[in-house]
Amino acid sequence: MTFVGDGGLELTVEAATGDSVMSAAVRHGVPGVVAECGGNQSCATCHVWVRDSYTDLVGPPGDMEDDLLDLAVADRRAGSRLSCQISVTPELDGLTVDIPPEQP
Repeated sequence: MTFVGDGGLELTVEAATGDSVMSAAVRHGVPGVVAECGGNQSCATCHVWVRDSYTDLVGPPGDMEDDLLDLAVADRRAGSRLSCQISVTPELDGLTVDIPPEQP
């Protein structure tokens, strides 16, 4: 999967099936994915913008995630998701997400 930072810096990392996108980012030191709650869905510091070509595969946020995304500092977009709530599947091979310039 590829993470694209605010300045356009792209970082491609490997992730295992079943990992969360957030855990892959943290494990590889991806800048901008703060993940303060460690994936417990209690903050919005792992907010990412899923690229259009993957939004259907990733699916929509659940109710609790939807509420947390309203608290995010960065603009909410159609592809806004908490990366802790996206499970890596073989269908997501090549997933690209953009990292907002600011996290809460």
